[in-house]
Amino acid sequence: MTTIRAAFLPLTDSAVLVAAREKGFAEAQSIDLELVRTTSWATLRDRLVYGQVQAAQMLAPLAVAVTLGLSQQPAALSAPFKLNSNGNMLVMSGEFAAALEPDLPARLADPLGTGHDFATAIGLFRRKPIIGIVHRFSGHALMLRYWLGSVGIDPDRDVVLRVLPPSLTVEAMRLGEIDGFIAGDPWPAAAIAQGLAEAVAIGARIWQRGVEKVLALRTDWMEAHADTVDRLLLALAQAARWCDDPANRGELAALLARDAYVGEPAELIEASLAGIVIPRASAPAILQPDFLLFHREATAFPWRSQALWIYSQLVRWKQAEPSAEAQAAAGAVFRPDMYRRALAASGEPMPGASMKLEGAVGVSTGVGSHHGALTLGPDRFFDGRVFDPERLEEYLAAFGQVRS
Repeated sequence: MTTIRAAFLPLTDSAVLVAAREKGFAEAQSIDLELVRTTSWATLRDRLVYGQVQAAQMLAPLAVAVTLGLSQQPAALSAPFKLNSNGNMLVMSGEFAAALEPDLPARLADPLGTGHDFATAIGLFRRKPIIGIVHRFSGHALMLRYWLGSVGIDPDRDVVLRVLPPSLTVEAMRLGEIDGFIAGDPWPAAAIAQGLAEAVAIGARIWQRGVEKVLALRTDWMEAHADTVDRLLLALAQAARWCDDPANRGELAALLARDAYVGEPAELIEASLAGIVIPRASAPAILQPDFLLFHREATAFPWRSQALWIYSQLVRWKQAEPSAEAQAAAGAVFRPDMYRRALAASGEPMPGASMKLEGAVGVSTGVGSHHGALTLGPDRFFDGRVFDPERLEEYLAAFGQVRS
């Protein structure tokens, strides 16, 4: 039995790691998977970088940032497996949201219109709105910046972005320290259920099937333990399939509700697993079927084009200096080669390519696969832009925010 210690945060999208341990998928691969509950992304990062754990549930942009030396101690990290797509939501106080579209389904269905309303609400609010983000290098923060920037809001000038751990967001709302936040469930849903906030934008409607959390490993450890990594990825693939089966939602929610994992009510967790969004306390539910994905449509496949999109946004917002070397290093963080090697004999459908045009799939589409039939779901950005990883400089130039 091989012991692997993996750090995670109390979030619904820790589900694949929890299921791998609790449902025996890791044990079946002769892995004793020890899950280390961690409060903040900074602590989780340090535990991985300094070798206290061998693996971690990590914000995808944070894995890129650490590799590029942008976040404390630099270290080469690899992400051979994506743990989920989407699952986050922007919520704001009722006081701020009063200036937005009052029809909640219409508000959430139209991110562009809501973005323009948001810009107006900033001018009407009693102060520059303070929005909580879980880390400056998080998919949520990049998605928020993308959304705000698309309607002319400068996220570094027009709002205040305050970093705080996901599990502290609800209390920060209660104390009036922030006016809203963007984070992964169950925390937005908890803030809404307690009457502290209401939904403003769903991540899955800003970027359908947007990259979220990854399994991050130190590259040197990964390369030195190839067999162990292969067995771990196989266990995670089986766990992800189990998590995405609607028949298992109740059991999965009960597992995650344990204090050792998320520690929030099972019914709150199960709702997000089912894509049920309650936009305001006591308001009718809105169904978002692709709110949170674990397995279907090759969710776990680490597309290098998504790592490069992350890099493009770090450059766009002047968080990274552009260079050919940095671009290559960022793209190399996602490891489809390791994914293919580990799952080659499993029969798991997997794409034949390692990059794609991000935002180009409007309807479910069959694609070339090494094994079996594979369908990719829509991956549109709300503003209709398409990211071509081979034309990254042109993509950035279109925003008018790239520097030479």
